[in-house]
Amino acid sequence: MVRKGNEALLAGHPFLHEVIIWDKKENKIINLFRKLQYVRKKKYEKVINVQRFAATGLLTAFSAAGERIGFDKNPFSFLFDKKIRHVISDGGVTVHEIQRNNDLIRHFTDDNPGKPRLYPSVADAAAVAKYKKGSYICITPASVWFTKQYPPARWISFLNKFPLNLPVYLLGAPGDASLAEEIRVGVPGLKVVNLCGQLTFLQSASLMKGALMNYVNDSAPMHFASAVNAPVSAVYCSTIPEFGFGPLSDQSFIIERQGELYCRPCGLHGYKACPEGHFRCAFEIADEQLLATITLES
Repeated sequence: MVRKGNEALLAGHPFLHEVIIWDKKENKIINLFRKLQYVRKKKYEKVINVQRFAATGLLTAFSAAGERIGFDKNPFSFLFDKKIRHVISDGGVTVHEIQRNNDLIRHFTDDNPGKPRLYPSVADAAAVAKYKKGSYICITPASVWFTKQYPPARWISFLNKFPLNLPVYLLGAPGDASLAEEIRVGVPGLKVVNLCGQLTFLQSASLMKGALMNYVNDSAPMHFASAVNAPVSAVYCSTIPEFGFGPLSDQSFIIERQGELYCRPCGLHGYKACPEGHFRCAFEIADEQLLATITLES
């Protein structure tokens, strides 16, 4: 089950029988109870809840499934058949999200977490084929949270020092187009193409898969790259990799401010503005750190 808007990610997934879509924007609660009725009629053998929110906890608890599984931090976990302790690292030993999620199912599978996978189709590949002639890089500059988003001025500074004469594709949602355009205009000497809002999730993933390098924030596109094993350089501003949401690609790099900063991390997800007003966790990342992850042999 996914919220409406994310279902396109799972198109063509070979291991899914059905994708159930929950519309959260209109009549959220009514639609939730409609989905609950639907799930109850299905009489699933197991319902596995990877979230810690009350809405999905309610759905799990009253799903009438043979086994209801979820994390102990879910408000409805007292009604689950099996609840698993959920731990986010505060900077100590890193437990990745795929390991936490695997804990939900290890009692009937095994101890080895599977990596996330997306399955772009032949049509998805064909839609971006014109952009994949020769080497190129992709940048996904935006994030839902301001403090997770590397500033446009810093992307521009990095690109103005970029040593390779390669096409640069800026990816993102329609709402990211103006941010991407600011970056494109700021680097007139490069071939930068603003593709925000022009590609589907899976088309973007297909383009990322063929890139020499993908530069992303600690955000969804980092996970898209991981899910097609694309090379990725993940820029961390206010958050830290130790939270367990880092990239999983075979070729992956973490880029973050050198040394400790008294206010970092300031939260698990980020804020609409820097709580301290200086955003040093982003502005004190050096261009050279981004440049170091890209070579023609990458």
